[in-house]
Amino acid sequence: MQKSVINAVKDVLYPGACPLCGKPAPVVEGSRLLACPECLDELETVGNVYCLKCGKEIKGYDKQYCYDCARVKHVYDQGAAALAYTENIKQSIYRYKYKGKREYAEWYGQILAKECGSRIRMWGPDVIVPVPLHPKKLKSRGYNQAALMAKALGRELGINVDCDYLARVHNTAPMKKLTTEERIKNLKNAFIINKNDVKYNKILLVDDIYTTGATVDACAAVLKAGGVRDVYCISLCVGKGI
Repeated sequence: MQKSVINAVKDVLYPGACPLCGKPAPVVEGSRLLACPECLDELETVGNVYCLKCGKEIKGYDKQYCYDCARVKHVYDQGAAALAYTENIKQSIYRYKYKGKREYAEWYGQILAKECGSRIRMWGPDVIVPVPLHPKKLKSRGYNQAALMAKALGRELGINVDCDYLARVHNTAPMKKLTTEERIKNLKNAFIINKNDVKYNKILLVDDIYTTGATVDACAAVLKAGGVRDVYCISLCVGKGI
């Protein structure tokens, strides 16, 4: 009883913000929603026609793979994403990563489970592993955005999460403006398995944005070298393929 009263007071003083518009989320039947219904209506999810490798939405039913995946041999086995990388979700992720809006993770986990849950269950991962941050970046930001999303997704689907299995040992340069080749070079030897005494057969990697797949490929290469059989990846959002 006391806890519920405290939570109610906190909600009045510090109302939860909609992850998409940043304004206080509306209250319906006494409970605050995680996001505004009108903002949800504007969300662009990945459609039913998507690349069978990375999960990017593609045009036309005559293709199985996007342009990138048709040319590049990825190390990971298969990927999926929940949302298209549109302006509203771009701004949401910016606030989440750089403005301390870690509470968005709960909603992100729900969206991932809703849009990609059936594929995740089909893959049957033993564990969910977030793409790690370098300790310097983790100290600066205060949290790993992928880890919070992974925990939220794990709660939604009832899958264990191991945030310490992978470690990032090189503080890599920002990837935003790098070419695919530069990204691969930038990530060389960036990750290690941090828990060699723990063995998994199937791992689901979680990250916020999928662009070229260089980051998850670098993680997958280390995992497979360490004995993991299958490596899948999921991201909150992804660009459109051609």
